[in-house]
Amino acid sequence: MTVEPNTRANSRTITVTGTGTAEARPDLLTISVGVECRRDSVGTAYADAGTASAAVSGALRRHGVADADIRTSGLNVRPEFVWRDGGGQQVTGYVASSGLTVRLRQVAAASGVIAAVVHAGGDDVRLNGLELGFADESAVTSLAREAAWRDAAARAEQFAALASARLGAVTSIAEHPDAPGPVPVARIQRAAASEAISVEAGHASISASVTVVWELQA
Repeated sequence: MTVEPNTRANSRTITVTGTGTAEARPDLLTISVGVECRRDSVGTAYADAGTASAAVSGALRRHGVADADIRTSGLNVRPEFVWRDGGGQQVTGYVASSGLTVRLRQVAAASGVIAAVVHAGGDDVRLNGLELGFADESAVTSLAREAAWRDAAARAEQFAALASARLGAVTSIAEHPDAPGPVPVARIQRAAASEAISVEAGHASISASVTVVWELQA
């Protein structure tokens, strides 16, 4: 909080930064799915990785995931080496890997979709993480901004009262960029009666920060 002279005669300002957070139940789950095949030849590794990736994509589409929500996010083929005394570095095989970034818009059905993906890819599939969030963050962001404004106004009122003054008109408002994306508050746990892993969405939060300048009147 700062109190400083204004450019107008006999006028002062008070500058306060407020923060606010809003929570809501996520309606979008983004998962990272990988396929990794280790084989004796590069051709076999690449072909098998393609087959496994196609099986994973097919399982996603059969569960209603749209093409627009399935994106290839990585493709790699590399040799694997081992060092042998007297022989130096030698190739022991080849690894072909690919990755998919998938958006699931039915969070409640996510456990079944993920189980289907694992089943389709078999031992070659990898689950590399997930992120819970919002398909449209605007409504939650608006609530966070309102909370930040109330926080700034309350702080300004308190400081003005301590200074035996009162707030005048607002002269400027500046919003500060927040950390990208929502902060998930979620749990993933193995279901007792199933081989699937249940995804519990919990709530996700979005924060906002705003700096407001008021005229400070005697």
